[in-house]
Amino acid sequence: MWWRKASPRTGARTRQTVRLAGIVALGAMVAGCFQPLYGDRGPTGDPTVKAELSQVDIAQIPAPNGTPLSRIAVETRNSLVFGFNGGAAAPAPTHRLNIRMSSQELAVTIDLATARPDVSNYGLNVYYDLVDLRTGKVVLRDQTFSRVSYDIPGQQQRFARSRGLRDAENRAAKVIADNIQTRLASYFVAGT
Repeated sequence: MWWRKASPRTGARTRQTVRLAGIVALGAMVAGCFQPLYGDRGPTGDPTVKAELSQVDIAQIPAPNGTPLSRIAVETRNSLVFGFNGGAAAPAPTHRLNIRMSSQELAVTIDLATARPDVSNYGLNVYYDLVDLRTGKVVLRDQTFSRVSYDIPGQQQRFARSRGLRDAENRAAKVIADNIQTRLASYFVAGT
């Protein structure tokens, strides 16, 4: 009979269907607002993050010559240059990125029989400034860090220890470059 109330089960299904339809409609409206962070074109014709990053000049990172830190500084800068430009020629710079870094090594696990480290951590601490070249003012000042661990396989394998340390240094430099690139992309999108 048509005058009877719907069962509680039918009412629950109806509410669930209405909610699902609302979610689908909201998703369709928001889908048009999506823009990839590193896309080639902005929806309003504004410069994209990719274009903004390609106009950042990365200054040489100061480090004492002939030290492991100088190699890591070059590795970090090369990762940033490739991340910003993709290996292409850079247009006229609008910003300059100045980076200062320091490193540290810490033994995490010690072999009780030999009192030598089995596992170590390698860390990089980085401070950086983004300078607007038109005004000469620092528009962003921040810091980041990276900690990576590496094993020392046996005390008689000195080459394996040095190779493990170099691999840890390279991984730390890559993490630093990724952190800086992400932070600068955030700055160019949000302005903060």
